[in-house]
Amino acid sequence: MYILITGASGFVGSQLIKTLSNQSLGYQLVVLSRKENFNLSSNILQLVRETSDNFFDKGIPDNIDVIIHLAGRAHILNDQLLDPLDEFRKVNVDGTLQLARQALEKKVKRFIFISSIGVNGAVTSQQPFTEDALPQPHADYALSKLEAEEALKILFAESDTELVIIRPPLVYAAHAPGNFARLLKLVATNLPLPFAGTKNRRSFVALENLVDFIQICIEHPNAANQTFLVADQSRISTRELVQYLKQGMGKPARFIYLPQPLMKLGAACIGKSKLYEQLFESLEVDTTKAQKLLGWTAPLSTQQAMLQAGQNYLKMKE
Repeated sequence: MYILITGASGFVGSQLIKTLSNQSLGYQLVVLSRKENFNLSSNILQLVRETSDNFFDKGIPDNIDVIIHLAGRAHILNDQLLDPLDEFRKVNVDGTLQLARQALEKKVKRFIFISSIGVNGAVTSQQPFTEDALPQPHADYALSKLEAEEALKILFAESDTELVIIRPPLVYAAHAPGNFARLLKLVATNLPLPFAGTKNRRSFVALENLVDFIQICIEHPNAANQTFLVADQSRISTRELVQYLKQGMGKPARFIYLPQPLMKLGAACIGKSKLYEQLFESLEVDTTKAQKLLGWTAPLSTQQAMLQAGQNYLKMKE
């Protein structure tokens, strides 16, 4: 089986390639990456350079069976000079469709699109998110992912190419980028953190668990033309998250209590309302569909993966 992976040198892509390049699986990989210093194993056939805009204008090779599309724009570094939504659309919608049209032309059997739980929304209150819930994208990035999903469904509707959409929440590991990296840095200090009274419930997905789920979606017949929410089995509070990371680092967890309304007001005053949402609000994901339709269970528990993230983070800093 020939598999093309975009975003190959990214956080998820590099782990996915490490897993799929195992010779016993029998996959032949074609990888797309912006980075030139990419380690090619014997069953990675070709390294294709992505263009600066993430468009795939040089065409994909023949005989590709499955495309796993990880590449995309997640951040706008200079949003004062750009229209953020327009920039997201150029890459996450237009670039994705350019690749998808090539998939149709080359008669690719399956197109796996990695979307985002942000398509569902930013917070949950009464019920966890499910695949059937009405999309409520909370930011330009999430809106661009939803638009890409809808466009892909239309494009592949009358074709033999099977579409699989995967919406993960925050993906974590010791070397995770973005907000989780900042949280790890904070947890590694001895500062007391304001989560003593935090009772929110949040879903995350360990990098290894997401890669395992993607691997199942490569061949499982029941994954065809389906959308899946994927997450670790447990939903934990921010307090529990910090406790697990601290335990992995061999450090005691120290908390202080601050009233959440005060925290919310303070965050709004300094323009950090999104950060408040991520730390103090709930975001729960129901993975029943993945369990029933694909028989999938996350190989790592949240506690195992968080402990491992804390341990590995300290090793990285030594």
